Amino acid sequence: MLELKETFKREVKSLKDYLILVTVDAKSYQKTAIDIVKSLVKEDGIPGVYVTLNKPYDIMQRILQSNGIDTRLIIFIDAASRTEAKKVGNCLYIGSAEKLSDMSVAMDQAVKALPSEKFLIFDSLNTLAIFNKLATVARFVHFLTAKMREWKVKGIIITLEKETEEALLDELTQFSDARIDRGGGS
Repeated sequence: MLELKETFKREVKSLKDYLILVTVDAKSYQKTAIDIVKSLVKEDGIPGVYVTLNKPYDIMQRILQSNGIDTRLIIFIDAASRTEAKKVGNCLYIGSAEKLSDMSVAMDQAVKALPSEKFLIFDSLNTLAIFNKLATVARFVHFLTAKMREWKVKGIIITLEKETEEALLDELTQFSDARIDRGGGS
């Protein structure tokens, strides 16, 4: 974790708001997501939005809490649970990673509900490609990066390096302020 934390802090230390692409391998995926949230919430006290496409809200919340993170500071957007769209506590359920416009509206509402300094973690980009055509994902990434800039958030997009189309990674790297690669040995 120390290495990620130092890299993360070094990349963003001079930026008030930013957009960072974090590529990971499957083995370090969950630990990396936890470490980033821990750095923002626990150490810096920043509230934020966590968009989860891989794990349902209740599991993600439990994982974060077991790592000492106060999840009351986080609004979750759950696109992993196959349920009808609804709001329960600090979670907005989307129902599917295919519902990109619903996801966009939920992110906009969640970000605007938080005070000035905030983060948005999008976890994970490669999951979108499973449920949507590559061209649709590319358009959504353009939209998402523009919205993150407009919202003035600390934006982090996490993706599995080997599962994400190289052209999409290159495009996203171009829009990002920094790219942190957390591949196991690749």
